[in-house]
Amino acid sequence: MKTIIAEKPSVASEIASLLGVSEKKDGYLTGNGYFVTWAFGHLIGLGMPEDYGISGFDKASLPILPNPFILTVRKVKKDKGYTVDTGALKQLKVIKELFHKSNSIIVATDAGREGELIFRYIYEYLKCRKPFQRLWISSLTEKAIKQGFDSLKDGKEFDGLFQAAQGRSRADWLIGINATQALSIAAGNGIYSLGRVQTPTLALICKRYLENKNFAIKKYWQIQLLHRKEDIDFKSISKTKWNEQKLAEDTLRLVQRHGTATVISVENKNTTEQPPLLFDLTGLQKEANKKLNLSAEQTLNIAQNLYEKKFITYPRTGSKYIPEDMWSEIPNLVRALQDNDNFKQAISKLKWGRFNKRVVNDLRVTDHHGILITDKVPSALNADETKVYDMIAFRLLEAISQPCIKEITDIALEVSHYDFMLKGCKVLEAGWRSIKGTFSDEDTEPIQDLPELKKGGELKIKEASCLEKKTKPPVLFTEAGLLSAMENAGKEIANEDERKALQGIGIGTPATRAAIIETLFKRDYIKREKKSLVPTEKGLQVYDAVKDKRIADVAMTAEWEMALQKIENNEADAMDFHQSMEAYASAVTQELLSISIAGEKQHELTCQKCKAHKLLIRDKVVKCPDEACNWLLFRNICGVRLSLNEVENLVNKGTTSLIKGMKSKAGKKFDARIVLKDTYETSFEFDNSTYKKR
Repeated sequence: MKTIIAEKPSVASEIASLLGVSEKKDGYLTGNGYFVTWAFGHLIGLGMPEDYGISGFDKASLPILPNPFILTVRKVKKDKGYTVDTGALKQLKVIKELFHKSNSIIVATDAGREGELIFRYIYEYLKCRKPFQRLWISSLTEKAIKQGFDSLKDGKEFDGLFQAAQGRSRADWLIGINATQALSIAAGNGIYSLGRVQTPTLALICKRYLENKNFAIKKYWQIQLLHRKEDIDFKSISKTKWNEQKLAEDTLRLVQRHGTATVISVENKNTTEQPPLLFDLTGLQKEANKKLNLSAEQTLNIAQNLYEKKFITYPRTGSKYIPEDMWSEIPNLVRALQDNDNFKQAISKLKWGRFNKRVVNDLRVTDHHGILITDKVPSALNADETKVYDMIAFRLLEAISQPCIKEITDIALEVSHYDFMLKGCKVLEAGWRSIKGTFSDEDTEPIQDLPELKKGGELKIKEASCLEKKTKPPVLFTEAGLLSAMENAGKEIANEDERKALQGIGIGTPATRAAIIETLFKRDYIKREKKSLVPTEKGLQVYDAVKDKRIADVAMTAEWEMALQKIENNEADAMDFHQSMEAYASAVTQELLSISIAGEKQHELTCQKCKAHKLLIRDKVVKCPDEACNWLLFRNICGVRLSLNEVENLVNKGTTSLIKGMKSKAGKKFDARIVLKDTYETSFEFDNSTYKKR
């Protein structure tokens, strides 16, 4: 017998069906010489400090450097701490029994770092020694699974992948546990979570927010001219930018008196816009955030659902290319779209027999190729799934289209010794731009059509005006912008040699960036303001404490990603990386223990219910330490976090000031005061009437 282990029950069911394994048992299926079972994601993980006999945050115990690391069954949070997940324990017993009964194992967890780690940690925890092979596939279609089983790979071929995944897992533990405890001990007023990738990402957001907030906006003025020729209206703008309005207006009067502009030069040049490449996961997340306002996590979840429904290929990829041997399958994928009304017009623009092979590059394909649709026609998709699927399908059609060729015209004008300029554009061959019919990007101004203009010609000025403009601060990060910054972290490095070495290296991986952003939300370090990501007061406190420390160094984190990639490719030693992480964790711990964090001004408040104890003020709650009294206030009320001043007002005065922008369960915004009733429960107060008990 052979045991096949998948990452999820749904994938196990697909594989079992294909192999004729139909007898259902508790936690597995059997038949035809196979047991088919599954994990529920990470059943096994690295033990916590308590598993090494270290409880609480103790300065004397730092740094914690496990040797060896302990593996434990997944734990879940309960009221009194963490306890073993009974579901995980039950499934692990099933897996152990099946491994024992089998001659060999086929690993069918997701084909990537995390999927490899899920299996290897189970294998190691169970002290299994059975030989194993790897099913390595990029889609869950019947054809892909069959091809995968026809070419199973020796498990040892993926030792580098496991070592990189294990190295990442241990590095995150060493830095996350030690740095979090060290800063929390130094602060002495709550828990401040830090992480190997989490903290540099927070630093990116805070740095951009402060640059935006502290930017000194300056006004300047330009003169705009309106012209008309051959029934075409078009505009030119002054090259000069005046810092004083009076000088600009004086010049405007001169220009108006002059009445005509002379064409000084006309330059035409053809530009070729190559079609975009296929989506990798980060590219898909950025596009879905811009166009559909989906978060990175939402997009990943939708893409994973589409993958498990067999409509797209493996989404957690960092590549935008396909290998040469896949090129012959592309026409079939296009034909699969022909009966879909959304794509008929786009497909009619394609030049069959002349598909663009720019996406084919064996050297640029990583574990998996760029995201493609499959030949399975979608059905029963919800609205968001349809939009994301369409996005992937349209990108395939664009990628195999011809380049867009444009003629760009740059024209220089002169009016009374003042220089003006204008730009025109003519599409000569639409190419890939015809797929969606958009001929300029959303973030660029559309270039105007122009009549034929010749050097030395005269243009009448139909209208002239003075435009007041302002210098623009660096834009706040949207999720799409942050993903770009994480993806291109190497570009931020000041040292030119380091920057070149880290070109194309980001922080985090396509598969983990969404989770990192979500962690920052959960820690109350960042929040959304419309589409922008901005730090909270707590996030800024942490950034202020660590911004000059190694833990926040984006470049160093990018270097680690490069090191992990080398381990995966068997080009670097995993033990060397681990030792460097231990040394780094030790240095960071000492650095953080020596600093102080500027927290909110600590208030000493007496519990109004028992009148006897000082209240404990925490990030999320304010509570009386006396269990008999047990008074408790949650600081996050209807989406708004109470500041310490508001907590003080509520406890001492019985009411907060008017709090704006709270959200009801139905999602409606409202403004209200929070008041403390005689029973010491809180209520909302609207227009002097108190109701809606909390």
